[in-house]
Amino acid sequence: MRANGLSLKSYLRVTQAAFVALYVIIVSGSLVRLTGSGLGCVDWPACNSSKFVDVSSTHAAIEQINRLFTGVVTIAVMAAVGMSLLLKPRIRNLTLLSWGLVAGVLAQIVIGGVVVLTGLNPYSNMLHFLVSIVLITNAVVLNHRVRAAIDGPRKPEAGELGAITARLRWVLLIFCGLAIILGTVVTGAGPHAGDENAIRLGIDIGWSVRLHSASVWLCLLSALLLAYRVRKNGKEWQLIGHGLQVFLFWCLFQGALGYLQYFSGVPVPLVALHVAGSVAVWITALRLQLIEG
Repeated sequence: MRANGLSLKSYLRVTQAAFVALYVIIVSGSLVRLTGSGLGCVDWPACNSSKFVDVSSTHAAIEQINRLFTGVVTIAVMAAVGMSLLLKPRIRNLTLLSWGLVAGVLAQIVIGGVVVLTGLNPYSNMLHFLVSIVLITNAVVLNHRVRAAIDGPRKPEAGELGAITARLRWVLLIFCGLAIILGTVVTGAGPHAGDENAIRLGIDIGWSVRLHSASVWLCLLSALLLAYRVRKNGKEWQLIGHGLQVFLFWCLFQGALGYLQYFSGVPVPLVALHVAGSVAVWITALRLQLIEG
C-alpha cells in the first residue's frame, strides 16, 4: 500500500524498531535492579538534588544510562505514531495501537519515578515490570496488524482452527500471564531488590518460587496438550505448528534456566537471562494466540 504516502513495509520497520527498543529497556531495567543500582539516582526526574545527570559512581551511571535509553524508546514510539499518520489510506487501528505505545511509555516514566521516590517499593517494582509486559504486548499486536495489512485477507483454503484448539490457546496464554505475575512476586521476595536497604515483600521466598514453578508447569502442560490436539489435524498443525514449536522451545529453555538459577544461588547473569527469557515466552505465546484461523 503506497499512494503518495508511507508504505506499509516501511511502517513495519518503524514498529519493529519500537518493539526492539521496548524489549531492550525491559532487560536494561532489570540490570539496574540486579546490579544494585536502583537508587544510583535517589531523585526523579533529576538524578539527585545537586545534579540532573550524575555519573560519578558506577550505580549512578548504570541508572542514568537506563533513563537516557528511555528517551530512545520515547522517540521510537512517537515515530510509530507519526508514521502511522503518513499511511495512505490511513489505517485507524494502527494509529490507535501506536498511541497505546506512547501512553504506555509515559505511564512507565511516571511509575519509574514512583519506584525511585518510594525507595524501590516492591509493589511499584512489580507494577513497573507488568506494565512493560502490557507495552510489549501492544507492540507485538501492532506488528501483527501491520503484517496482516501487508499480506491482505487470509485465504479460506488455509484452514480453520477448531473451537477446542482456540480455547486451549487462551488457556495457554492465561497460564503464561499467571507465570509472569507470580514471577514478579518471586522478584519482590527475592534477594535482588535493586539496593541492599530496599524493603522486600513479607512472604516466604520458598513458597513464592513453588507457586511460580507450578504456573510454569501448567503453561508447559497446556502447550503439550495443545500440540497433541493439533498434531491430529493436518490443517491446524499447518496453521500453528511452527509457532507452537517455537513456544515449546522457549518454555522449556526458560523452565530449565529458572531451576538452574535457583539452585545456583540466583547469580546476576542467569537472572538477567531469565528476565529476557520470560518476555520471549510471553511474546511467543501471544503470537501463537494471534494466528488467525
